[in-house]
Amino acid sequence: MAQGSRPDRVGEEIRKELAQLLSREVHDPGIGLITLTRVKVSPDLQLARAYYTLMGDEKAREETDKALTRATPFLRRQIGARIRLRRVPELRFEFDESVENQERIERILLDLQAERELRENQADNEQAVTADPKTGTGEDQR
Repeated sequence: MAQGSRPDRVGEEIRKELAQLLSREVHDPGIGLITLTRVKVSPDLQLARAYYTLMGDEKAREETDKALTRATPFLRRQIGARIRLRRVPELRFEFDESVENQERIERILLDLQAERELRENQADNEQAVTADPKTGTGEDQR
């Protein structure tokens, strides 16, 4: 068996259960519309970090963080009842910044592409201006 495969499987199972619990059984209004992106479980299965994203601003993010902290004991008990493990891992919720970083990188790449196209258009326009309209050739030819 490949090393690290069990923590990955356990993490995916915990992610599925947490997603169901958060959508159906946790009725805290502080928890907004969140998406669990992944759950990373330590190799000894003692700690599970659940990464999430949400729609909203910084205030919504803070409220969701507080609500998840309040719901953590309930969620951990439910995970223990639903998944057979010797010891239920400690749950920690962390905001997943990789989505924001991905969007920022995508914006940068789009800006670079637009800048490149602008430069190419300017170069084409300069060549068209320097060409002799009678012969269709540049000024340097005699």
